[in-house]
Amino acid sequence: MTQPRVLSIAGTDPTGGAGVQADLKSIAAAGGFGMAAVTALVAQNTHGVRSVHTPPHEFLREQLAAVFDDVTVDAVKIGMLGDVDTIAVVCDTLAARPAGHVVLDPVMVASSGDRLLDQDAEAGVRELVRLVDVITPNLRELAVLCGTDMAGDLDEAIAQAAGLAADAGTTVIVKGGHLTGSAADNAVVHPDGTVHHVPTARIDTANTHGTGCSLSAALATRMAAGESAAEALEWSTRWLHESIRHADDLDVGGGHGPVDHFHRTRRLAAAADTTPWRHLTGTLPDVPAPAPHLAPAGPHTQAMWEATGEVWNEIMDLTFIRELRDGTLRHRDFAFYLDQDAQYLNRYSRALALLSANATDQEGQIGWSEGAVGVLAGEAQLHRDWLGTNGVTVTAPSPVTLAYTNFLVASCAVEPYAVGAASVLPCYWLYAEIGFELTGDNHPEHPYHAWLQTYSGEEFIEGARGAIARTERALAAASPAERDQAMAAYLNACVYEREFFAQADRTW
Repeated sequence: MTQPRVLSIAGTDPTGGAGVQADLKSIAAAGGFGMAAVTALVAQNTHGVRSVHTPPHEFLREQLAAVFDDVTVDAVKIGMLGDVDTIAVVCDTLAARPAGHVVLDPVMVASSGDRLLDQDAEAGVRELVRLVDVITPNLRELAVLCGTDMAGDLDEAIAQAAGLAADAGTTVIVKGGHLTGSAADNAVVHPDGTVHHVPTARIDTANTHGTGCSLSAALATRMAAGESAAEALEWSTRWLHESIRHADDLDVGGGHGPVDHFHRTRRLAAAADTTPWRHLTGTLPDVPAPAPHLAPAGPHTQAMWEATGEVWNEIMDLTFIRELRDGTLRHRDFAFYLDQDAQYLNRYSRALALLSANATDQEGQIGWSEGAVGVLAGEAQLHRDWLGTNGVTVTAPSPVTLAYTNFLVASCAVEPYAVGAASVLPCYWLYAEIGFELTGDNHPEHPYHAWLQTYSGEEFIEGARGAIARTERALAAASPAERDQAMAAYLNACVYEREFFAQADRTW
């Protein structure tokens, strides 16, 4: 499909956080080609608006004509319009030159509650609402459009939106960002009364400048790409949540700063980086590791854990782990993870069986063999039960899963025993440490209670202790060259564990 061509019609923000500047970033981040027609030149920054200059309305008409005369417009996002004459120009243009999808962010009321339009302009926006496909008002604007007080919770806002959607024949996006509490959920409300709820956690930050502009622009782009309003809101909400989470790192302005529109883009680019892992080039990580809950069994496993600090911090900072901890992890992300983990465990058990055959002592033979059986009979069964109960079909291994398991099988099949033992150890040790870290947030009502309970349970912990002890004995009997090789294999597996957890957040 052609990259969606999306036109923003809005005012400016010279500091780049809102208006057409934010729209163009959002369109690009959502996979579109952005264009812009400027309705107003706004002198503003992260502290507020200083002045507004409205160019001649005929010039706006010429801007719009220049775009439509030359480019097929797949979607239009409308933001700040300012006055009734500007609204008239936009309405005339869209009536004469229809676009595929039109999303209106009705800039009518500031977050402070101040009205931004005179009565005539407000009346013009009300008429425009009936002409567009989707509107994305904040809660104050929704109340103004409904002629009522601002909603006190999401359910009340959805009820207001349902009435407006039915009356105007327009889909309404309800945004929960101005509510209080731990949730900042959004919702799609269709004219026929159907509602699609999109949960998202609130982020404690003052840097949310331009979030309304950004959400509506991303929404228009995803709809132009063929997604339904519900699908587009799912994607846009998730993308904006990530952008807000990393807003504080931007350090732009001294007031209410902008969001990081391109954090997802950089994250995915980093995931595709083909630079060799540092520890394979002779440089071991030097980030201090936290004290483990499971103690090393000797100097060799102690050295391994001490080299784990960098990747451990990266794992614990993953969106997947953070949302798993607090229970906000999306159902489909957990389903993807369990599907891949079922694929992984099937081949991991084979690696353990090969390792058992190569073990140089009877205790190792028995321990790794019991581990191979336990993986299939315990962990894998937990996954199959959850997947079956939730109607999820097991698919096939992802590229990450396949690379990781091929590495493990090869290490256990053809490398020295100590190298194979080191390669399988992170799956035991890191999972146990994660289980310890997350168990404090577990409770019977936690959506992933069973998973958290399994990896913090005594049976799994004892299995991890045994794996640490067997690996220490293998390393003690190995040559210095084999120990170096084992350290590299251990760190390879640690990085693969990070990638395994991270991959669920790369599916959108």
